[in-house]
Amino acid sequence: MQVKSLALLASLILSVAHHAIAAEKIVVGMSNSFYGNTWKHQMVELFTEAADKAKADGAIDSYHIGNGDGSPTQQIAQISEFILKGVNVLIVNPASEAALNGILEKACSAKITVVAFDGIVTAPCAYNLNFQFDYQTGLTKALIDSIGGKGNVLQVRGFAGTSPDAQMFKAQNLALKDYPDIKLVATVRGDFNAAVAQAQVSNILPTLPHIDLVLSQGGGDDYGIAKAFDNAPQYRSKLPVIGGAGSSDFIRWWDEKSKSSGYKTMSVNTSPGIVTAAMWYAIAIRQGAKVPKTQSMAVVSIDQKNLGEFSKTPPGKIIAPTYDQAWVRTNLLNAK
Repeated sequence: MQVKSLALLASLILSVAHHAIAAEKIVVGMSNSFYGNTWKHQMVELFTEAADKAKADGAIDSYHIGNGDGSPTQQIAQISEFILKGVNVLIVNPASEAALNGILEKACSAKITVVAFDGIVTAPCAYNLNFQFDYQTGLTKALIDSIGGKGNVLQVRGFAGTSPDAQMFKAQNLALKDYPDIKLVATVRGDFNAAVAQAQVSNILPTLPHIDLVLSQGGGDDYGIAKAFDNAPQYRSKLPVIGGAGSSDFIRWWDEKSKSSGYKTMSVNTSPGIVTAAMWYAIAIRQGAKVPKTQSMAVVSIDQKNLGEFSKTPPGKIIAPTYDQAWVRTNLLNAK
């Protein structure tokens, strides 16, 4: 009888503990490294929509949003404030792989579930929900093949110090090494931003030989690049192939050029909708889901075949699938 009583007591304790976890009020903090481009604007909008619905449905109690200026220092202060506000789920779009580690370890010590998304962090206690940035190797090769395997290339990089920029830069350069007749003539910083990319490309074009191919990274830089070449008199008769990065402005520009002159390229991008996946992923981890420390999500591909479909996307957007709780359960929690 004593054994049965002890077993019953243990079962009751486990049941109460599980109920306590399930009934815990979820307070989400979303820390965004910077708010300076279309991708990030849309990411914050998508998070707000998803968090509002989750709150209305009773899945979370409340949420907080912090937008930084791109510096780890401000993001550290932002996360410190979240800790004081009592968040227990923290999703972070990081300004740096390593510079946030101290504050993230502090968050973990405060029993906060931490998930970095879009970019990775190296804090051992944090989870990472990243993109498969090596897609840039295949995209770069396909773009080079489209110009016959030879020519001059201009490379437009993202925001310095971020893991997406570093990973995409590495992946692009890996592809460039396979083409001896390709010459990388310049690299500039577009900062994942249309206006910055347009200014940087416009400034350097007069100093360069004719460009045959431009490699972009994202955030709207592709449209800024396109406008820079549109405004350059020497390129009115022959535009370079510009690798797209999923901004609807670029997709619409490409569609118009395709119809008027047969212009061809391709576009691959990460979705700002990853923030909605990160929220549900972190909540699931908080509630006991066992997942690997790092998982990757797929990217969005556009070519001449589906260009017409995506050209209907409103201006000022990034092509962005979103991800709900059911999608996360199927594709991330049950991933093999």
